[in-house]
Amino acid sequence: MVIDLYDVAKTYEQGPHAVRVLDDVALQVPPGECAFLLGPSGCGKTTLLSIVGCILQPNYGRVQILGCDVVAMSEDEKAIFRRRHVGLIFQGFHLLRGLTEQEKVRVPLLLDGCSEVDAAERAAEMLAAVGLEHRQKTLAQRLSGGECQRVAIARALACDPDLILADEPTAALDADNGQVVMQLLRDLAKEHRKTVIVVTHDERIVPFADRVCHMRDGRIVESSCATMVG
Repeated sequence: MVIDLYDVAKTYEQGPHAVRVLDDVALQVPPGECAFLLGPSGCGKTTLLSIVGCILQPNYGRVQILGCDVVAMSEDEKAIFRRRHVGLIFQGFHLLRGLTEQEKVRVPLLLDGCSEVDAAERAAEMLAAVGLEHRQKTLAQRLSGGECQRVAIARALACDPDLILADEPTAALDADNGQVVMQLLRDLAKEHRKTVIVVTHDERIVPFADRVCHMRDGRIVESSCATMVG
């Protein structure tokens, strides 16, 4: 399994009270699967995604990613693990201001030791894959919200991660561009055995899932196969 979670719980302190956001969650996802997390706002979807992505630490439970016990890792070890193995697509983009779109995609490649030439070629390739080959030298403030989201996706895929985690990846996209992005993620899962986890409220993209996990009140209450696209 790429993802193996068991009995995972996460609690936040709010004044004198403890609010349990995740409650004894179990989740196993194999290589090549595209799994969606669906549920109402506040049910724990993004918190679960952040634990899988080694951003948040659970209060207790087993979290093994690619066979590694990430709960036992230090913060520095987690940062290296994320950079090498996890592609994160944030709903809020988190793009560095003052850099061109190609430069934004190049940053994780350079941090991973890629040469300037190879990083530039890979960045151009990934921007073309999301339909932004004409925006290589553009700054973020000149892009639409949908274009910013596609740059964020290109950046997440640049280092060829084993695990791709996407938080509302189509929220800022129109229907056509949403389909393009989801087809790209699905192709990565099917053709390159990447594992893809998507948090979404967008029912239009559910057919791209292999499995849909419905969440409510911090638990996965139902897991079912989706009607997949070809």
